[in-house]
Amino acid sequence: MNPLGHPAENVPLQGRYDGLPGLLGGSTAIPYTTVNMTPEPPKDHIIWSLCCFLYSNPCCLGLAALIFSIKARDRKVAGDLEGAQHYGSTARCLNIWATVLVSILVLITIITAIIVLVQANKVIRDHSGYSPYDFNYRG
Repeated sequence: MNPLGHPAENVPLQGRYDGLPGLLGGSTAIPYTTVNMTPEPPKDHIIWSLCCFLYSNPCCLGLAALIFSIKARDRKVAGDLEGAQHYGSTARCLNIWATVLVSILVLITIITAIIVLVQANKVIRDHSGYSPYDFNYRG
């Protein structure tokens, strides 16, 4: 903490300080506490799997994801965190594929519906004789 060339200085504290009680010679040792933190348990993605199974189940990917999520939860309860991580990762991958496939299908459906409506509107306009650019039309 001290820059090079500047030695640390002993600066006495104001007032009387005899050190921590129970320490010999007035040593100024600082007590510390060690906290053991357990790693976060692996995720099983059960809610995402349920949503994919109920709302978007292309090629049964939602069902497969749900099965792997349940296996991951079982492994986690049994204490096999490595197995739970493996099954949870597989469930996550299947959920991603199911979500992407359904998103693409919904996007294609919306684009197709827009194209069909525009074409139908064009056909109706062509057969009715109405043109939005005809200023002499008095329908």
